[in-house]
Order: sequence, then C-alpha cells, then structure tokens
Amino acid sequence: MAFVFLPALARMAVCGGTHGNELSGVYVVQEMERQRKEKGEGVWPIPVTTVLSNPRAVKECRRYIDTDMNRCFTRDTLSCPITDSSPYEVRRAQELNNLLGLKESTDATDMICDLHNTTSNMGVTLIHYTTSDWVTLHICKYLQTKITNVPVRVLVLDFPICDAYNLESVSKHGFTLEVGPQPHGVIRADIYNIMKEAVDLTIDWIHKFNSGMVFEGGDVEAFKFIKSVDYPRDPETRSLTAAIHPQLQDRDFSLLKQGDPLFYTFSGETVKYEEEETLHPFFINEAAYYEKGIAFHLAKKLTLTIPTVQVQKD
Repeated sequence: MAFVFLPALARMAVCGGTHGNELSGVYVVQEMERQRKEKGEGVWPIPVTTVLSNPRAVKECRRYIDTDMNRCFTRDTLSCPITDSSPYEVRRAQELNNLLGLKESTDATDMICDLHNTTSNMGVTLIHYTTSDWVTLHICKYLQTKITNVPVRVLVLDFPICDAYNLESVSKHGFTLEVGPQPHGVIRADIYNIMKEAVDLTIDWIHKFNSGMVFEGGDVEAFKFIKSVDYPRDPETRSLTAAIHPQLQDRDFSLLKQGDPLFYTFSGETVKYEEEETLHPFFINEAAYYEKGIAFHLAKKLTLTIPTVQVQKD
C-alpha cells in the first residue's frame, strides 16, 4: 500500500445556510458560534471559521433569494463583473470566494465543510469532485467507522474544478455534507445530531492528522454521478404525469435493475427502468429539484483504493 505525506490543514471553514431553508446547517453554525463565544477560540483543537453562507435566504427561510447560490461557484461566475442587476447570490458567492478562497489559489482555505439537508433518504453523504483527494476520502472513511446509526457514503461528481459549482469547490479539499431525510424549513433533532457529529468528527480527524497520526489506507466504496432523470411530463403543458413509485421512494443508493419500477402515473400505470446498466439512484424525490426537472440522479458504484497518509514534516 502506498504511503503519502500531505501538508497540514491550517484553515477550516464550516458553512451553513447556503440554502436558507436547510436548517440543520444553520443551527449547527449558530451552535458553534455560541460555543466559541462561551469558551473562546480554543473551543476546538484547530482554527475553525464559521459562516452563515446566505443570510438573506436564511432570514426568509427560503432556498435562495434570486438564484441557487450553490450553483454560483464556477470560475466564470466568480469572475463575472458585478452590476446593479446581478443576483444577490452571485454577489454573495464572490464575497465568500474572497473570504474563503480564492478558488484554485494557494491561499484558499484548506477545508470547507458545507452543510446541507435533503428531503431524500440519503443518510450522510459527502459530495466532492475528485476520486484522488486523499484528505476528503480519508475523512469519509473515518466517518464510516465512527457513525454507525446511518449509512455514510461518498459521492463523486467528477467535474473539472473550474466547472465545479458548489461552495466547497472554493477550498483546496472540502466536501458538501448532505444529511437527510428532513423537510425544508423544518429542524429534526435526529438529523441535526447526525450532522453535528459528522462536523465534530471531521474536526477530530484534522486535529489527529495535523498531530502526526498515521491513517491507514484501504478501499473506500464511492458513487460516481452519471446522469439525471426527469419525471414523466405532459408534452404540451410540461406538468407531471407521474410520481416516484412507492417501491423506489426512500431507497436512495439501492441497486436499480432493468424492469424495476420508477414512476407511478396518475392514471395508475407503472413506468419501469428500461436500461441494461445497473445503476444507483440518489436524491430521489428531492423537493428542491422539482424546479430543476430532476426526479433523481443515477450513479455508478466504484471502489477507490486510497493510500496511507501522514502529515508532511516541516
């Protein structure tokens, strides 16, 4: 097994409220800020910046004000000129890039943990952009060993970093932490606690890594995004003609085989999966994706072999 020395992680940011109605991240950030105020900067073993990403949307308990901010962190959007007509979220994305980036620069924050909720039954899912970020994959492996009451999965979008549109792509490493199911605009104690535990364990891993602990390599199961699937629609009105089939609902990351039910039409018929390739659906019936024309995404399961890692000595 390969052995890799990696630089210490000096700067970490925990961001919540990128979508203003995904409340676990909002309250995790607020609780961390309360702990800092009560106990001082030494409350965590590493320096942590806490950020309420989209404060206007949080105040109104809306996903966004003008446009989805978690699609605003591509290189092109971050470098576009700001005018009087620029969407609020584009302005805020550039502010966050200046605070936590600059994206693709040596000065960027080492690790961003961007907190999200989903209405889908995703458990704990770490989303990032590469199959070779050993830091992120080791954190996922660590969370998988420590969080035992819900599944912990890693999802790879595999875009070029310049085209990566999520907030976490501003940092050198980083991941989006999706925890669900939880309705938007609602806070559930069990989902909050799982998210808080995942954040605390991430801080714990970084501290141990910076302190010189050796993390053994091995295999990590991952899912690679393949494509999106829309609902059946009326060709003229574009309105839905079917809902997610009851046998698919809540079965995120299950194996989808040819002939399995996908949708149940409002006239009482079953629409089945017709492709030969077996894939894994996720973000099934996500409430926020109705406007995007997405019923679910499909992914392919991978096994990633990661090396043993240790912090690089000065």
